[in-house]
This record gives sequence, C-alpha cells and structure tokens, in this order.
Amino acid sequence: MSLHDPSLSSSETDLRAMRRILIVDDEEFIRNALRRALRREGYTLLLAASPAEALEILAREPIDLVMSDHLMPDMNGLEFLTLCRERYPDVLRIMLTGHADMTTAIGAINSGEIYRFLSKPWDETELKVTLTLAFERQDLERENHRLRAALNKERLYVHLLEREYPGIAQVSRTSNGAIVLTDEELRTIEHTG
Repeated sequence: MSLHDPSLSSSETDLRAMRRILIVDDEEFIRNALRRALRREGYTLLLAASPAEALEILAREPIDLVMSDHLMPDMNGLEFLTLCRERYPDVLRIMLTGHADMTTAIGAINSGEIYRFLSKPWDETELKVTLTLAFERQDLERENHRLRAALNKERLYVHLLEREYPGIAQVSRTSNGAIVLTDEELRTIEHTG
C-alpha cells in the first residue's frame, strides 16, 4: 500500500509514482528507514542489499535515481555509482554515507558524477528536497534532449527542402521582422495568386 502526501495534487502524485528510486545499502535497517522516510512521497522504491543485487535490478527495471551507501562489502558505493554511470548514464546518482570524508566526496562527485552526497544520519527534509531538485533537473535534461532532437529533425527537414528548392530557406527581414521580397518573388506571387 502506498501512502501519498495529501498536499500533492493528483498529477504530482501520479508523476511521483512514476519515479523509480533504487536504494542500495547493505544494512537492512537503513533500507527500511529510507523506505519509511519516503513512503508518503509517492515514489516507487526498490531496495537492494548489495551493488550486485542493484545491478541485477538496473538490468531488468527502469530506474530514475540510485541512492547508494558508500561502505559496503565487495564493492564500495563510489565504484558502484561509477559503474552505474557508465552503464546507465541517464540514471541520477546520490551517495549516502555515514563515513564521509572530503576525498570520498570529491571522488564521488568527479568519478561517479554524483548529483549529491548526503551524510548519515540524514535530515528528512533535506533528503526530500534533494530528491525533488534531482527530479526537476532530470526533467529539464530530458526536455532539453527532446527539444534538441526536435531541432535537429527540423534542421534536417530544412536542409532537404533547401536541396530540393534552392533558396527556400533564405528569408530576408527588415529590422522590425517584416519579410522582404524581391521583385522576382513578387511577380511569382502575383502570377500564381
């Protein structure tokens, strides 16, 4: 059963339910505490006890954000999140650790291209705000990617039109934006109109 924050509109609740967060921590009580902290936010939460289990989940499930502990047996969080970035570059990455030091933080940000580095114990408000901001950033990046793809498609279309009808894409305008037509273009319009 999923509980939702009553202050959220139904469209915000629906959008959050579509957000899939993978929590990776070798300590069960930490995974459960994060689940409790986020249960009313409406996200779909998946839990993994190890990086190996997390990689299995990532291979079969669409995930938007991975939140990983740093100190885990077999593979630390920095190694895991770096691997995650290489295999799943569109997945946001957050490192959560109780053993923070500046070297680890810098390595996490540089090598794993981590969105944020949060310390244990976490502040629930900071955690929730961080997730909201992370998803806003992800939305902006996805929209930017979509718009770039649409622009490239439009450029290709204009290029094809220009190849078939030379000069069609060359429009002269006045300083106030009005289109300037040559005498030949005016005669063509008058002849066809």
